[in-house]
Parts: sequence; C-alpha cells; structure tokens
Amino acid sequence: MAKSAQVNAGKVSAGDFFSDAVKELKKVHRPTRQETVQASLVVIVMLFLFAAFLGLADMAIGRLMQWVLA
Repeated sequence: MAKSAQVNAGKVSAGDFFSDAVKELKKVHRPTRQETVQASLVVIVMLFLFAAFLGLADMAIGRLMQWVLA
C-alpha cells in the first residue's frame, strides 16, 4: 500500500487504489490454452463419474425401497 493510505488511517485515495490494483493485476497468472483444456477435461470427467455414482445410488436405493415396501 502507499504511505498515504497508512497515514490516513485506512482512507485510500482513488489514485493509490488504482495504482495498487494495477500492481496486483500484473501478478495474476493467466492459464495457458493447454492448462485450460486439461482443467476442463478433468471437470467433465468428474461430472460424468459423479453423475454415474448418483444414478447407481438412486437405482439401488429405489430397489431397496421397493423391496422393503413390497
């Protein structure tokens, strides 16, 4: 933070705020195309695995309930 922000007990001028924001944005890591594709594939695979698990659990519980209530 700028010195003026420390002196003014938490009050930050607009100029200091935007200069600090620009400094922080320069530190941001933007993923490459390959990283984005890999992360997306992981999400899609996990989505299908979780959907299959929930489907099988629903079917098993449904059959159990039919057996109990029959």
